[in-house]
Amino acid sequence: MIRLFAALAVPPEIGRALQSRQTGIDGARWRPLEAFHVTLRFFGEVRQDVARDLDEALLHVVARPFEIVLDSVGSFSDSDGPSAVWAGVQANPALSRLASACERAARDAGMEADARRYRPHVTLAYLRRQNPTQVALWLETHARLLSPPIPVTGFGLYSSQLSPEGSHYRLEAEYPFAQAGAA
Repeated sequence: MIRLFAALAVPPEIGRALQSRQTGIDGARWRPLEAFHVTLRFFGEVRQDVARDLDEALLHVVARPFEIVLDSVGSFSDSDGPSAVWAGVQANPALSRLASACERAARDAGMEADARRYRPHVTLAYLRRQNPTQVALWLETHARLLSPPIPVTGFGLYSSQLSPEGSHYRLEAEYPFAQAGAA
């Protein structure tokens, strides 16, 4: 079994700007630069044969280059309170179409549909039993986040290995978009 997801990598210069915001929440598990990404579709634990079928289906995803912009911050919560803080991605029809194409590829590979609403973001930190007031202050302090446009010319299939220090990601395959005029 292999744990997989499709994602857009965050360029290092954008990642370094995000890292400058990784302060102010005691006990937060801040994500390293190399972990910054925008998930298109989380596939979860899959068998090797399904991973091969998924790779084949993702090879057929068709998209044109586009740009995304990070333009907000937010948090996810669970029963214990805030569980993560993130940088949000501005609404973008091209990004939504790409995420939908990755969802179709998952179904073509025999996976069940993902019932969760797609919410593109870059996870900056995982939290455990944090003070909600401190998280709210962090959100208020960083509310004006706005990145320059980030070019998207393809996406990747990543594996994820869980460890006590957090997830470690490895690029398994790249899927560049066909350039305009390419045969």
